[in-house]
Amino acid sequence: MQKSALITGILGQDGPYLAELLLGKGYKVYGLMRRYSSPHYDNLNFLGIMDKIEFVEGDLTDESSLINIIKNVRPTEVYNLAAQSFVGSSWEQAKLTTEINALGVLSLLNTIKFNSPTSKFYQASTSEMFGLGNDGGYQDEKTSFHPRSPYGISKVYAYWMTVNFRESYGLFAANGILFNHESPLRGIQFVTRKITDGVARIKLGLTKSISLGNLDAKRDWGFAGDYVEAMYLMLQEKEPDDYVIGTGAYHSVKDVVDLAFKEIGVSDWKKYVVIDPRYKRPAEVPHLRARIDKAKNKLGWQPKVTFKELIKMMVKADLKRLQKK
Repeated sequence: MQKSALITGILGQDGPYLAELLLGKGYKVYGLMRRYSSPHYDNLNFLGIMDKIEFVEGDLTDESSLINIIKNVRPTEVYNLAAQSFVGSSWEQAKLTTEINALGVLSLLNTIKFNSPTSKFYQASTSEMFGLGNDGGYQDEKTSFHPRSPYGISKVYAYWMTVNFRESYGLFAANGILFNHESPLRGIQFVTRKITDGVARIKLGLTKSISLGNLDAKRDWGFAGDYVEAMYLMLQEKEPDDYVIGTGAYHSVKDVVDLAFKEIGVSDWKKYVVIDPRYKRPAEVPHLRARIDKAKNKLGWQPKVTFKELIKMMVKADLKRLQKK
């Protein structure tokens, strides 16, 4: 019997990569979409899978729409990748962030519990839940949470609700605590893509500078295409569990800038970068770095694309995209 998967956040970064992976494994893929007046399918078209996905209309904040979808589709697996995912915006939109990232997950879990309890559930958790929590400079499944933004707080709620439904109702529900993962499909609002797009524009003479915030913040950056494989592997296990996914190495925003400019032949990038206080957060997370022993040992997963390869890939993709325009 053909397996099926419902993916929320199908138009984002991870959704298309996950859909591509599942389609390659013979899945029927459904993509949940909110009603847009003019939706953007750029990321799906980038991977050439637009016409292979069946779209279903719904919203995490509307439980009745979720009930209709789950009843009709009864998916083998549900991957919840939808979120208000901009950390910076979560301070200005704390209520909206909570409604989507926290209460939306509760609605989806309730819907599965009552209407398709055999569906396996994946929740996209985040390293931002750790915040200031660390264990010798690393974070793993045992590290305590200390979120530093409304975004991180909303994700902690969703994490524990997922654990609660697993332990209380026997649902196959797993959390993937993914550290920062990027790609050519990354939204332009995120710092890595903002840098690679800006560098490409400078190379082509379309702009003269990039405005950034804290260049010293350090993150564990990997390739989104690698990370969706970990999501899939979590739902193939016999028992549900929670896993930290990352690379085990971290780099500063300054490192991203340096590599991106080197890709266009510029070594002295300081004259092109403007530090703008507007992009600094009220409460900063200084560094995040994953310890991924559990994922390596239990899932047999580890990242393939290096940090340098990732930034090079993104700069090349942005140059190509802008040259076409």
